[in-house]
Amino acid sequence: MPEPTQLAFSHKEVATALLKAQGIHEGIWGIFIKFGFNAMNVGASEADLNPTALVPVTAIGLQQFDKINNLSVDAALVNPRAVAPKRIGAGKTARAEKKR
Repeated sequence: MPEPTQLAFSHKEVATALLKAQGIHEGIWGIFIKFGFNAMNVGASEADLNPTALVPVTAIGLQQFDKINNLSVDAALVNPRAVAPKRIGAGKTARAEKKR
């Protein structure tokens, strides 16, 4: 089976991955995309030029949202804080162990 050459992700999957990468565990967060704007004349030849708008993606990031929507996720649900395991016998000294 050939290896895939493209992988697509939903907005929520991208938001979740970015939250995990930044270690964010609280709040409602979603993706944002910042666009630039440029213009130039483009054509197949010098005689066939047309004014053309270029809209590059200049940044992709996270922003806080007020509520869940198709761009956002709850960080507490998708990236919960790790619960520290309980240490059995924590606080006992070696001397207390010898008395047994």
